[in-house]
Amino acid sequence: MMNLYHGSYIEIDHIDLSKSRPFKDFGRAFYLSADEQQAWERAYAAIALWGGEPYVTRFAFDERLMASDEIKVLVFEGYTEEWADFIFANRERRKPAFHHDFDIVYGPIANDNVGEQVALFKGGYISKERFLEKLKHMRGITFQYAFCTELAISKLIKL
Repeated sequence: MMNLYHGSYIEIDHIDLSKSRPFKDFGRAFYLSADEQQAWERAYAAIALWGGEPYVTRFAFDERLMASDEIKVLVFEGYTEEWADFIFANRERRKPAFHHDFDIVYGPIANDNVGEQVALFKGGYISKERFLEKLKHMRGITFQYAFCTELAISKLIKL
């Protein structure tokens, strides 16, 4: 079992995907990190926007499921063109929200001004290569888990 962390302005007692916002890196999902410090950074960013107190909720997850046939997983090992295309599809706001059928998506976090980069790329102001470069997280590569379905959520154990 591995520990995963979710940083927020509240403790998470029950995961409700309907409360997750669309148009995020990997779509509407419950996002977690294997890095507790990263989760605390997200918690402090959340309180800056929404108020409240910083809180990191800890979960256990059987990482063997990532390689099983029980759930459908998409993995991006790094900043690739496929990763950038996937983020662009999920972040595109002028169309109905993009839907994929993965239970879990794992890959790098994009930088904090993705919306601006999407607009520049869509408007033809930057190339796909520049779009990919601008999406890279400013503090170096960090990874996230997006639990996108109720099936995936059911595999988390709150600690």
